Amino acid sequence: MHTDFDRCHRAVQSKDLRFDGWFVTAVLTTNIYCRPSCPVRPPYARNMRFYPTAAAAQRAGFRACKRCRPDASPGSPEWNVRGDVVARAMRLIADGTVDRDGVTGLAARVGYTVRQLERLMHSEVGAAPLALARAQRAQMARILIETTEMPFSDVAFASGFSSIRQFNDTVRAVCDLTPTMLRNRARTRFGQTGSAGTGVMSLRLPVRAPFAFEGIFGHLAATAVPGVEEVRDGAFRRTLRLPNGTGIVSLAPYPDHVQCRLVVDDFRDLSAAIARSRRLLDLDADPEAIVEALGSDPHLAALVAKAPGQRIPRTVDEHELALRVVLGQQVSTAAARTHARRLAGAYGKAIDDPEGGLTHVFPGVDELAEIDPQHLAFPKSRQRSLNALVAGLAGGSVVLDPGCDWDAARAQLLAIPGIGPWTAEMIAMRGLGDPDAFPGTDLGVCAAAEQLGLPAAPRPLIKHSAAWRPWRSYATQHLWTALDHAVNHWPPKEK
Repeated sequence: MHTDFDRCHRAVQSKDLRFDGWFVTAVLTTNIYCRPSCPVRPPYARNMRFYPTAAAAQRAGFRACKRCRPDASPGSPEWNVRGDVVARAMRLIADGTVDRDGVTGLAARVGYTVRQLERLMHSEVGAAPLALARAQRAQMARILIETTEMPFSDVAFASGFSSIRQFNDTVRAVCDLTPTMLRNRARTRFGQTGSAGTGVMSLRLPVRAPFAFEGIFGHLAATAVPGVEEVRDGAFRRTLRLPNGTGIVSLAPYPDHVQCRLVVDDFRDLSAAIARSRRLLDLDADPEAIVEALGSDPHLAALVAKAPGQRIPRTVDEHELALRVVLGQQVSTAAARTHARRLAGAYGKAIDDPEGGLTHVFPGVDELAEIDPQHLAFPKSRQRSLNALVAGLAGGSVVLDPGCDWDAARAQLLAIPGIGPWTAEMIAMRGLGDPDAFPGTDLGVCAAAEQLGLPAAPRPLIKHSAAWRPWRSYATQHLWTALDHAVNHWPPKEK
């Protein structure tokens, strides 16, 4: 979008919040870059330059606006609706792959050489993977500086910097303020910041409006695995398995943001935990585009108008979601929760949760290599499917991660005996975030379709769904909201 000067200029002139995260506006006369919605008076058009990312603006020598804080805007929805190599790389960078595995590891994950990937990234987003990761570290540092009382040495470590000097230099270059000045400004504007050095952090996750949070939070609550997930005090809480340890996240929805409270074993995991929390709630979606596309179908128009801004209930761990979908094949929601609880209790790492009732982290595939059949109280055929999926994920013949190829993942899943189109589409939709996945054989989808006068049989319904592309995952979520089911109740009804 940043290449369309007139469109970007109109968005800046109208201070349109919908475009925050799509691009940033750099001002030649001040050497500052801003969100499109920055409240300051827009500069003359001749002094504007538009960049696709904060990293690209920083690379060009601009620093972040102190008023609108463009480095804290929602992420671009573009990277979540595309399946090409640049979008896959952007999703992996957001998950912290560069900090953990370097650019070489990132390139290997997407199947390109480092040189090829850097050329593509420069062409598409105006910055190399290292610059993008640097911008992400700076954003993480700013969040920690402004919302916690962590010592700056811990902030630097948690943000992924290799030294205090690198941390100080980057913060000054990006924000034109020292870390101390940033913290003092936050205290003046927002009052006292968070607790010091306890591994606890509280922050607001920005979200694009409209945000129909009842649908996604209702779904997460209805499918919550006891011990791994719970609803408490108006928040959805769950455990996290992170690169350097474990964590617990508490997420409470509001119309324009989600209040997030994080507890982690290792500060280095904060960035990954925040990225995965955003992914779980699909916070970087583009609701305006979805509403416009789906609202044009007369069958869906009333549903879309009733609750615009639906999000897809996603996951913090693609492997976990895939295993849970297989456990839930041809059984009720309650039975699926029971099967998952047994696995978590038997194989997941035990954790301590002083603030609630969480007891275990859902196990990884390495912990499920040899599952005792006594923990699999369902048919032998599904046991074989689950074991084959575990083996495929562990051995690499099935690749499910933020940067995987969606179509290749479907093919790998369908090659496993007992995994059919419904399972593959549910994993693509909720696990991988493919916006165009469509589980057309889902009983709930078919029942809702019949209520709305749409074809109730899977084949004609799938044919009709072509009109909803590339937003069929969101059409699925809207269809589910037409049903009287627990997934549509937030807060959950008392049992």
